[in-house]
Amino acid sequence: MSDHAYNVLFLCTGNSARSILAEAYLNYRGRGRFRAYSAGSHPTGTVDPKVLELLRHCGISVSGLRSKSWDEFTGPAAPPLDFVFTVCDRAAGEVCPVWPGQPVTGHWGVPDPAAIGDGREKERAVEEAFRILERRIDLFMCLPIGSLDRMSLRERVREIGER
Repeated sequence: MSDHAYNVLFLCTGNSARSILAEAYLNYRGRGRFRAYSAGSHPTGTVDPKVLELLRHCGISVSGLRSKSWDEFTGPAAPPLDFVFTVCDRAAGEVCPVWPGQPVTGHWGVPDPAAIGDGREKERAVEEAFRILERRIDLFMCLPIGSLDRMSLRERVREIGER
């Protein structure tokens, strides 16, 4: 892989919480080196308000964040993807579209904060999901992507998802 801005797609079922958190965080921390996107197999059409609240609290832009279908990333106008990560077990078990360019794929399962009701319990679930994704994304950004062969890179991505 060459030394360029890498396009990363985070997938979830509803694209309302986990994948949105990952997209926003990687765009915030990986500016210039990574461009992150998110999508869902069955998008809810809305971003969880607690997710937006947490991101704003952390100083991370929420501009442009929206719940969208993974179909947006399969056509000729889609950005070429270098990496595709599923962040929920349900999406990982679904038959994904064929991604142009044969991106490196991995599964980074995270418990779903959108499945929690409201109140403080929901806030804690969103915070925990964010902490897990933050650690994994920080590890991912430390990988010497340009100097690893595809097999080694796929193995490192898998290892990050198991932490």
